[in-house]
Amino acid sequence: MTEETPGFDEQQPQGQPQQPDVPSGSDDAEPKAAPQEGAAPAGDAAATAQVAGLTAQLDQVRTALGERTADLQRLQAEYQNYRRRVERDRITVKEIAIANLLTELLPVLDDIGRAREHSELVGGFKSVAESLETVAAKMGLQQFGKEGEPFDPMIHEALMHSYAPDVTETTCVAILQPGYRIGERTIRPARVAVAEPQPGAQPAKADSAETAEGASGADDKESGGPDEG
Repeated sequence: MTEETPGFDEQQPQGQPQQPDVPSGSDDAEPKAAPQEGAAPAGDAAATAQVAGLTAQLDQVRTALGERTADLQRLQAEYQNYRRRVERDRITVKEIAIANLLTELLPVLDDIGRAREHSELVGGFKSVAESLETVAAKMGLQQFGKEGEPFDPMIHEALMHSYAPDVTETTCVAILQPGYRIGERTIRPARVAVAEPQPGAQPAKADSAETAEGASGADDKESGGPDEG
């Protein structure tokens, strides 16, 4: 009696390998598509376009940065010029204010000078006068004008005129009122009396010198010349 193997309806023939079960639908599966050859050039073109865009943006940023830097440098230069102008104006205003103040004090200083010339500067009045002169000097006030100095119309004002045989140029022979300056600015010229050389005085002196020289030469000739040895 023949036994049947359970689970098999039919027995496989001997000598043939058992076929594996194939999932349904495997025959309909299609292979994956191969990469297209044109995809790589398209990617390079996009990257190139992106780099070009970034380069253009960088150039714009650099241009804007250069413009802003130039504006900043121009503003800085204008600010420096403004500071110098303000400082110069401040100094000028200060000098003008000091000059105006000291100009009002000049009559008082003149009175002090006249009192000193007449030996009236004594006691407490002397101390006050000297303190005032010291303060004026600290503020930059300088007195000028001396007898015997050449006349300069830029700093001297001639109130009297005369001729003198002992001067060789226009000379201040008397200081009627001293002059004052602050730095290089003259706030009052020195009022002086001037003297000029007498007309013909210089030629006369020259003639007398020539006459003396001629007389000396004549004496040398009469004496047989100067002694030797």
